[in-house]
Amino acid sequence: MKKLLKPLLAIIVLFVIIVVGGSFYMLSYSLLPSHNKGRNEAYMWKLMKHRCPGDSLWLDSLRASHALRDTFVIAADGDRHHAVYLWPNNRKKFNHKVAVLVHGYTDDYISMLPIAHIYYKMGYGIMLPDLHGNGRSDGQEQQMGWKDCKDVRQWIAVATDIFGCEKAEGKRMVPNIVVHGVSMGAATVMCLSGDPLPYNVRCFVEDCGYTSAWDEFSLQLKERFALPDFPLMYSTSALCRLRYGWSFGQASPIRQVAKCQRPMLLIHGDHDTFVPTAMVYELYKAKPAPKCLWVATDARHARSYDKHPGEYARCVSSFVNKYMH
Repeated sequence: MKKLLKPLLAIIVLFVIIVVGGSFYMLSYSLLPSHNKGRNEAYMWKLMKHRCPGDSLWLDSLRASHALRDTFVIAADGDRHHAVYLWPNNRKKFNHKVAVLVHGYTDDYISMLPIAHIYYKMGYGIMLPDLHGNGRSDGQEQQMGWKDCKDVRQWIAVATDIFGCEKAEGKRMVPNIVVHGVSMGAATVMCLSGDPLPYNVRCFVEDCGYTSAWDEFSLQLKERFALPDFPLMYSTSALCRLRYGWSFGQASPIRQVAKCQRPMLLIHGDHDTFVPTAMVYELYKAKPAPKCLWVATDARHARSYDKHPGEYARCVSSFVNKYMH
């Protein structure tokens, strides 16, 4: 019996070491990616001009005219977060409507400028935050939308203050707000949508968001490493809770969207394999009315606008025009 016990203990210890080491690696791989392209603004400007040639001249004009204005806030954890905002071309005819646009995983505000162009043409004010750990915002780790939604709530308050206008009788005109996100930004929007929000947040647009961080990481674990959920998903999620205060299961857009009573447009590409197209149907089913779904043909992950800029713009404008008044 003693002869069997020592090898058994050695196997158990080795298993624990492998799981713990694997958990640290997987957490770093998932939330602390070695290449964060959103930290390189020069690269992001070139990338978006290449991906969205129809918006290239407008992007150049923004830089030439210095139209994008920087603003910063201090988050609850003490980190300094960055955003840019953009007034419509004719401020005197500002329609008191604002779009808060939320970028994806390892992107920055620049990645949302082509979509901002849609709202700019409609006369909206634009707020474009850099999420925690991205762009010019402090922080290291990606938050997968869960803690990001609290930061976006703060940016909604900032947008309300910046774009709020004084009326003749001394009262402020509170702008109506749509919150629109892509990929991890879409997950952020959905996580936000299930919480109590100011009355002036009228509607949401989510583009290719995932059902939960657990579902997305589980998929990547299988596809990239050919590994099952047990034990690494469980141990890495527990480590995430210890280090960052949230678990993969807790970061659940589908659970939040089920509580959302405000209008939401859900967009997804039918060739999306990174966040499988099937997820949008689960999200749409979970979301109470009012809601609308558009599945873009031949579009890969986060490429629905790139593939169909005109149809994307028409779909978004038609949806928000119903509720932004």
